Amino acid sequence: MKFIPKKQKFKKQQKGKNLNKIGPLFLLNNLKFGSIGLKSINSSRLKSHQLESIFRSIKKIIKKTGKITLKVFPQTPITKKPIEVRMGKGKGNIDHWISKINAGTIICEVESKFIIKAKKAISLAQIRLPFKTKIIYEK
Repeated sequence: MKFIPKKQKFKKQQKGKNLNKIGPLFLLNNLKFGSIGLKSINSSRLKSHQLESIFRSIKKIIKKTGKITLKVFPQTPITKKPIEVRMGKGKGNIDHWISKINAGTIICEVESKFIIKAKKAISLAQIRLPFKTKIIYEK
């Protein structure tokens, strides 16, 4: 898989605080690399395979006419115990990687000559996400 960290200091982590209580990030809420972006409305978790499906769906339409920039990366490991295993005996193995998304964070940006194509690509990526998002434009 493409969206997995290569190296981390510790293999397993704790999940962290509840995302609904955290306010919006102001560092990742402006367009810098593209003319059209996808902004989250709710705070949620974004799995690595969801991020990969977003990237592929945009790339399928944009092809070589534009550039895709992903502003989030999954760095938090989520562990899970195997089925039918009794409680105890330590923490489970890493199941998947997530990225914690706060409300107002821009997930990806697209720079393209053809704005209609870019808008169509972003709208297809919007379908593949488990939380509410909106398309934003450069002013």
